[in-house]
Amino acid sequence: MEKIHFKKMPGTVLAPLLEIPEPPVALYIEGELPAPDKILLTVVGSRRLSSYGREVCAELIKGLAGQPIVIVSGLALGIDTVAHQSALATGLMTLAFPGSGLDRSVLYPASNRQLAEKIIHSGGALISEYEPDFRATPYSFPRRNRLMAGLAKATLIIEASKKSGTLITARLALDYNRDVLAVPGSIHWPNSVGPNWLIKEGATPITNSEDLLHALGLDNKQAGETPSLFSELELTPAETKILTLLKNGLTNRDELIERSGYSSAEAGTALMLLTLKDLIKDVAGEITPSSC
Repeated sequence: MEKIHFKKMPGTVLAPLLEIPEPPVALYIEGELPAPDKILLTVVGSRRLSSYGREVCAELIKGLAGQPIVIVSGLALGIDTVAHQSALATGLMTLAFPGSGLDRSVLYPASNRQLAEKIIHSGGALISEYEPDFRATPYSFPRRNRLMAGLAKATLIIEASKKSGTLITARLALDYNRDVLAVPGSIHWPNSVGPNWLIKEGATPITNSEDLLHALGLDNKQAGETPSLFSELELTPAETKILTLLKNGLTNRDELIERSGYSSAEAGTALMLLTLKDLIKDVAGEITPSSC
């Protein structure tokens, strides 16, 4: 574990942290830092993620394969975990900023200590401004968030409720003159309130990996090469059931949910995903296949 002091940050990938209010006096780092020419993207979201959030996060990061991008997140449960795991699966470097010290006896959350080891062994790093034996506290997470927001070129928000700590990171990124990106979601889903509000306030909507590359200032792939975010996703059993009911002539949203055999939340998520995949249209509660 290395301790990097404030004066050693210029000229490194950590240099953007010198631009924020209350820059860290020092950082503890375990692992390897990326080269200064890499583009850092912070990806954060709800700890209580939905299947939609999980799919979106994994698919977006998968579409960044081969790009000079480093995924930054907070090692928390939910979207953070999926972001780190997806980066590792895609071959992208990832940096984790836990809300605790880096000693394994206190590393938070304990359930992600194995993930932390994978991040280090894959060539990434764990970073904290706290002493190695510091235990996470309620105030340590907002302070950690300022580092993630300040370090990256942009912050991507995937699912966040109205009072989510994720929105703190988004507001900090705006304060630091960083780009804020957000994945839109259903108006019926609580975790979509945050991203949808951010988009309303001017955040860049992200619906596929091509949007993400463009927002990061990278050259797009050849026209037509980057698919829609959902074009290659397999249908879930709930989505398949909904489509079958539609083919049998059922079009009322409430009846589709009731007849699907799934809970209201599961069926509602399936309808939302089918709409975003452009497979159905929902007009005033009447559902029709998009081909109609």
